[in-house]
Amino acid sequence: MARRVPDTAAAACHDDAMAEKDRPDSCAAACTPPAPARLVLRGQVFDASRPAVMAIVNRTRDSFYPGNRHADLDSAVRALDEAVAAGADIVDVGGVRAGQEGETVTAAMEVDRVGPFLERARAAYPRLVLSLDTWRSEVLRDVAHLGVDLVNDTWAGYDPELVCVAAVAGAGYVVSHTGGRAPRTDPVDVTYGPDPLDVVTDVVATLRAGAARAVAAGMPPERVLLDPTLDFGKTTVLSLRVLRHTADVVALGFPVLQALSRKDFVGETLDLPADERLEGSLAATAVAGWLGATVFRAHDVRATRRLVDMVASIRGDRPPTVSARGIGPHSRAADGAR
Repeated sequence: MARRVPDTAAAACHDDAMAEKDRPDSCAAACTPPAPARLVLRGQVFDASRPAVMAIVNRTRDSFYPGNRHADLDSAVRALDEAVAAGADIVDVGGVRAGQEGETVTAAMEVDRVGPFLERARAAYPRLVLSLDTWRSEVLRDVAHLGVDLVNDTWAGYDPELVCVAAVAGAGYVVSHTGGRAPRTDPVDVTYGPDPLDVVTDVVATLRAGAARAVAAGMPPERVLLDPTLDFGKTTVLSLRVLRHTADVVALGFPVLQALSRKDFVGETLDLPADERLEGSLAATAVAGWLGATVFRAHDVRATRRLVDMVASIRGDRPPTVSARGIGPHSRAADGAR
């Protein structure tokens, strides 16, 4: 069995690293993960000081979360408006359910679902980053001209042409860990090896290789986004383990997306249905943010917006919006004076 290596951040915060009690600042520096790589889409920069919230608009009737089913276009546009008002930086639209269950959706059906939405969204919000959740290159070809800024390929390159089409279109690309056909989102008897960290090793190796393929296809590194893809091809225990090792994915040198919102690993951890998983999702989001994730795909935009901004400020990457409490004429920058 391979030797188990402790998490880097956890090891840095071990009691041995805290022995010098007269140097608390050195411990704080050691316990805060390094800043992540920046993501650049539609001329906007997202990084440790400006984490991005990716809202979800599902143009389907069978999304796993009933609160985000917008088969009707007007309903989808209302969800878009609400997401932007709540602080979304990116809106991710999809026309096919992620899980293996559900109706069969052809490429033409998918275009009919996402195309009109993208057209309405771009007209209403010229600066908004629009993401297309698809695995088909033909779908992207048909709608790229509507202003697609990011392609969220949760099928992990099942269609090898998709990343090439995204690069030509000037869009970014999400590299996912588990995709294609089974096990995808519904794993059965899945394992990555006998060592507990084998799943982390697989995630890191797969995302490293996927990022290299994207760059080789002409994708600028600042438009490559890595997604460990929790739940996809993972048990609840495996998803929790990968979440704890978000910093290992960040260390690959590309911005990292965590899609945690109301997922099954949260539900099984707390034994809760999808409509009661908000608090668990936010807890997972806080951990991922502290460890360096940059983009957070979320159903609950306002709560996620406030949480990731707060975590960024705790990390020291984002200044408080207001810093007035206790500030006087003799206060210094170190006290929060500006």
